[in-house]
Amino acid sequence: MEKRKLGPFTVSALSLGCMSLSYAYGVPPAPEHGERVLLSALDAGVTMFDTAALYGFGANETLVGRVLKAHRSKIVLASKGGMAGVDVAGDGKLVRVIDGRPEAIRRDCEASLRRLGTEVIDLYYLHRFDKKIPVEDSVGELSRLVERGHVRAIGLSEVSAATIRRAHAVHPITAVQTEIAVLNTCKEIGAAFVAFSPVARGFLTGKLLDVKTLDAKDIRHGMPRFEPANYAGNLKLLPAYEAVAQEAGCSPAQLALAWLLHKAPHIIPLFGTTSLEHLAENLAAVDVTLSPVLMAKVEAVINQQTVVGNRYSEQSNREVDTEVF
Repeated sequence: MEKRKLGPFTVSALSLGCMSLSYAYGVPPAPEHGERVLLSALDAGVTMFDTAALYGFGANETLVGRVLKAHRSKIVLASKGGMAGVDVAGDGKLVRVIDGRPEAIRRDCEASLRRLGTEVIDLYYLHRFDKKIPVEDSVGELSRLVERGHVRAIGLSEVSAATIRRAHAVHPITAVQTEIAVLNTCKEIGAAFVAFSPVARGFLTGKLLDVKTLDAKDIRHGMPRFEPANYAGNLKLLPAYEAVAQEAGCSPAQLALAWLLHKAPHIIPLFGTTSLEHLAENLAAVDVTLSPVLMAKVEAVINQQTVVGNRYSEQSNREVDTEVF
C-alpha cells in the first residue's frame, strides 16, 4: 500500500471510514461482519481508521475499539467530537447535538477514549464548528487534550478556509476532513486533506441507478443530489464517466479514488464500505495510473457546472462552515 504523510504520522494512501458499519445507509451489518471488514482492511495494508462519537451514538467507536485494540500499535486511529448523541429531554433518547463548548469537547473525548479502549486518540477532529462558540475556544480545548496526552494531533471537519486559518493560529491543524474546497489552504498550512465520500456516496460506483431502492433510513434521502429529479439529471453524467474508467482500465469507483490520489500528494481519500468485495476493489485503486489527459477528462465530466443539486440540505448547510457547492 502506498503511504502518505498525515502530520506526524505516515499512513496508507487510502483510509477506511468506519461509519457505515454502524450507521447512515440503512440497517447496518451485524457486528461480526463489521469485524471482518475491519480486519480485512488491516490485512490489506490500511493503517488509518476513522470513526466518530456520532456514528451510531457510540456504537461505531465501540466496534472499532474492540476489533482493533489488539492491533493498536499498527494503526492511526481517528475520531471526532463536538457533535454527539445527547439525552436532551431526559427520556433516554439520544439526539444529535453540535456543541463546541470546551466542556462538551472534553466530555466527548473522554467518552470516546473509553469506547475505543485506548489511552490516546491519534487524530481527533472537531466534527462540526459550533457557530455559537468561537473556533478559538473549541480548538483551545483540543490543544489542552494534546497537552494532557489524550490526543496526539488535531483535525477539523467541514470548515472554510478562514476558519482553518483561525484555528491553526491557536494550534497546528494536522488534517481537514471534507468533500470539497480548501485544498490549497490545507497545502498552505501543511495539513492533510482527508477526502470523505470519495465515490460520491455510491453515485460514482455506477451501481446506484434508482434512489427508490435506498433503505428508508438511508441518510441520502435528505440530500438534494439524491432527490429523484436531481438524481435523474446526475445519472446522465455516468455514461461519459464510465467511458473514462474503461479507457483507464479500472472500475468507476477506482477512477474516483485514483483521481484523488493523483490530484495532490496531501489528499488522503477516506472511503467507507460494508462489502468485502468493494473493500478489495477500492484498495486496488492505488495501482491505477492516470495520465494528465485522463485527469482532464474526469474533470470535464464531473464538476460544479454539471452536477445537479446541492450536496447538503438547507439545514445541513447551516450546520457546516464550508463553501457551498
